[in-house]
Amino acid sequence: MNEKIISTERLDLIAATAELARTEMEDTQEFSRQLGVRVPEDWPPPLNDAQSMNWTLRFLLENPDGVGWATWYFVLRANDPAERTAIGNGGFKGKPTPDGTVEVGYSLMEQFQRRGYATEAVRALLKWALDHPQVNRVIAETYPELLPSIRVMEKNGFIPAGKGSEERVIRFEITRERSGIVT
Repeated sequence: MNEKIISTERLDLIAATAELARTEMEDTQEFSRQLGVRVPEDWPPPLNDAQSMNWTLRFLLENPDGVGWATWYFVLRANDPAERTAIGNGGFKGKPTPDGTVEVGYSLMEQFQRRGYATEAVRALLKWALDHPQVNRVIAETYPELLPSIRVMEKNGFIPAGKGSEERVIRFEITRERSGIVT
């Protein structure tokens, strides 16, 4: 399998392929084997459902060059390779728009929340996206009551950007200029 991997201090982020996305939907044990990690029994992470998994699969089938612009699986590294664990996922809602915008999202399994993993993963995804010259702005949306999610965005330099795409949703953004990332 031709993998895209981003490594951070504690995590490996593995970009979904169409094969991985299909397997995630059909067979958790095979998904675990293909990813090379333990997958929690209560997988997938919150706010991930059949609709979001189908979107990822459809996007990757329609955009063979789109690996990286959809889901990334967050893997917690361990000293013992057999203890590597899938702890969440995140990624983008497609390739950059003509004005250079991408939207990032993320979710961690409940037992791995509030340990800084989401902040670490989003920081890596943000850098990955802004390393592409066609990306000028990254947006993220959440609900106002999801304070830990808002905190992840703030820690990564996102600022409020008004109403989101749905009722009650709020939007945050960071631009290339504000991020300090120069390509």
